[in-house]
Amino acid sequence: MKKVLFVLTSHDQLGDTGKKTGFWIEEFAAPYYFLHDKDVEITLASPKGGQPPIDPSSETEDAQTEATKRFHKDEALQQKLASTLKLASVDQEGFDAIFYPGGHGPLWDLAEDKDSIALIESFYNHNKPVSAVCHAPAVFKHVKDKDGNYLVKGKNVTGFTNSEEEAVQLTDIVPFLVEDMLKERGGLYAKGDDWSVFTQEDGLLITGQNPASSEKVAEILLAKIS
Repeated sequence: MKKVLFVLTSHDQLGDTGKKTGFWIEEFAAPYYFLHDKDVEITLASPKGGQPPIDPSSETEDAQTEATKRFHKDEALQQKLASTLKLASVDQEGFDAIFYPGGHGPLWDLAEDKDSIALIESFYNHNKPVSAVCHAPAVFKHVKDKDGNYLVKGKNVTGFTNSEEEAVQLTDIVPFLVEDMLKERGGLYAKGDDWSVFTQEDGLLITGQNPASSEKVAEILLAKIS
């Protein structure tokens, strides 16, 4: 049985707006069920362990999909989610790949988290796929390869676009823009139309642009580890 580690944010404050953030349900649920239904064993972790915060914006009526509806009825998964492992307690051994769902939370914690950075580098250096969707490519901000270069340098990548961030009116709230950061780190950034399915695959690195792209990232990931 293939095993994938999902890493979720523990951060719930949307800058100093007083509003809440966290992870985006669809970007967790769609890949989770896609892989789960193909008999992939999934382990959940987060920096603080326990229940990761859910972005309230991902619970609105217009953000619902088949996967989110299934999640809301799935008590077993909700219990599993409530007891994520502490990120510091996991390593790449025993896993085939790692996946990061988005939501705005990762911009604050996972992008700067030393355990997360080390974990991604370890997965990559052990020839295991590393994947992230929407805001989660933020986690590559400080990740480097064996030669000390930024991991995304010279690689085809995507992530939440500046125009999508503009559309949700959080450009001035977020600590950095995913698109700009990936370009600054030397990534060969590409994007599709806003809110459309768009993914990039470059060797072991798999990225998706937005919530709609999350299941496609899981498909590519599964093909890689099969």
